[in-house]
Amino acid sequence: MPDTVDWLHVGDFNLYRNPEDRNRPGADFAEMLLFNDAISYLGLVELSLKGRRFTWTNKQHPPVLERLDWFFTSANWVLSYPNCCVSTLSMETSDHVPCVVFIGTSIPSRHLFRFENYWLTHEDFKAQVQVGWLPGQVHSDPAKNIIAKFKYLLHRIKLVLDLLNSFEEFRDLSLIEWNFHAISEKKLVFLLQQ
Repeated sequence: MPDTVDWLHVGDFNLYRNPEDRNRPGADFAEMLLFNDAISYLGLVELSLKGRRFTWTNKQHPPVLERLDWFFTSANWVLSYPNCCVSTLSMETSDHVPCVVFIGTSIPSRHLFRFENYWLTHEDFKAQVQVGWLPGQVHSDPAKNIIAKFKYLLHRIKLVLDLLNSFEEFRDLSLIEWNFHAISEKKLVFLLQQ
């Protein structure tokens, strides 16, 4: 591809760049060297990953965690989009961590929040702030009330899964934690199907 073209190549390569891309021994050093040589030969620029260290799990106890998803681009892309970055999202039911590529530009945003002091003098200000800070808003429509509670429940289960996934990057989960993770994941899948 010409050097003047902006492109981005992302995917699950099933290869590592270094031994730290795996939480357990077993990396194939010959494949690792070939992968790095190919990246160098092609002049690929790796976009760094922010968030989780690993992007895949075998979902067993104790797990194998690996960084298999990679994000490469051209030098021209980096010059065109210097604020580009890749972030991980919460892994809920898949064996891969979803990632999102943020492509920054220098175009200013119009949607800036500004607190105005005169809001404090408005008679309904404190009541509106109190309602906004409540964990679940109460709706007069029963259907909306159930939906709000359902979304709140889903959010809480996702937080638990995300916390346990974070622990797993630094240590093996205990058998109790592992079972709780499996039960929570099944419950999430069930609720999402509903």
